[in-house]
Amino acid sequence: MRITSFTCWLVETDPGPAFIWRDGLPGSHGDIPKGDRPRKAVVRMETDAGITGVLELARGDAVIDLVRRRFHHFIGENPLLTERMWHLVWEVDRVEEIHMRLLGALDMLCWDVKSQVAGMPVYQMLGGHDPVVPAYASTVTWPTLEEYERHIKHCMDIGFTAFKLHAWGDVKRDIELSRALRRWTGPDADLMFDGSAGWDYVDALTVGKALQDEGFLWYEEPMREFYLGAYTKLCEKLDIPVLAAETSDGVHFNMASWIEARALDMTRVSSFYKGGFTGSMKIAHLSESFGMRCQVHGMGLENAQICAAISSNDYYEQLVMNTEQIAGLKDLGPLAIVDGNLTVSDEPGLGYRADPAALDAQAIAKVEVTERHF
Repeated sequence: MRITSFTCWLVETDPGPAFIWRDGLPGSHGDIPKGDRPRKAVVRMETDAGITGVLELARGDAVIDLVRRRFHHFIGENPLLTERMWHLVWEVDRVEEIHMRLLGALDMLCWDVKSQVAGMPVYQMLGGHDPVVPAYASTVTWPTLEEYERHIKHCMDIGFTAFKLHAWGDVKRDIELSRALRRWTGPDADLMFDGSAGWDYVDALTVGKALQDEGFLWYEEPMREFYLGAYTKLCEKLDIPVLAAETSDGVHFNMASWIEARALDMTRVSSFYKGGFTGSMKIAHLSESFGMRCQVHGMGLENAQICAAISSNDYYEQLVMNTEQIAGLKDLGPLAIVDGNLTVSDEPGLGYRADPAALDAQAIAKVEVTERHF
């Protein structure tokens, strides 16, 4: 089998619900210029066997530019050789410095094709663990304690038993909120806290001690992920597991440095920050060899497959934004959350579809790559 072409369409999309993160971070719509709508890319990879891989990606302008300039390098390659394809992309990254969210794009296109050829779901081909994955409710940042309580209790009513806070970035208020969350959910709920890289070592230590007193399952990214020495000190001082290296570049190569430095207790993977499926599985296996859990970050069809593939992950992350969105989680098709669980599809492929005629009609821009350049 050989790759014969790539087509990338840049299309406008729904901005979705508006929400905020901690103080200092742009909100959900912070990357949308006034009067514009978000843009996504739909990428289609065709093969000489008539099997097509399709992927949808945010940051569409960057995607279409990358496809236009670099994807010719992969014309004629065999997409079933996913390990080879991953390393070819890694070589391009050396000169391109590919955006982290795009490093795994080709890998996921290849796994989409490979899964269809095999007639098996991606998660089974990656190893396969369990298609029924517990989900945790991962909050946005609401303005008041009362809003947190209302939304958390709504999540409890529909079956969630695990919850993660994205809070304000204020040490005293965040500790108060964390203690309140334990009261609301009871002693048996799994609780997590995401610091969104907001603190220095002193504040991170203060909050971490409060979280471990409340029996939180993990403490996520309290500081920027350049401070390996500070993370090492934090892990030494705290009993609560520190979950880190979520946004660090370098996939498993970099994760090995974190583990070697004893700068985390749990590792992080995602389809978009860790080089697609192949990169994520490299980290998952590396983590297992050190007795570490490997937690999957983020939502979506791709991350659902990783959750179902590995045994060292605890939960699927489901962002909860407002009352209407929480009530609609049961109606998300292959990503529906029912009674606190996600059941990952057994269908081959990732599940994306591309109608070229419809995309041609709505696209802002389009790129086609059909031959290799030297």
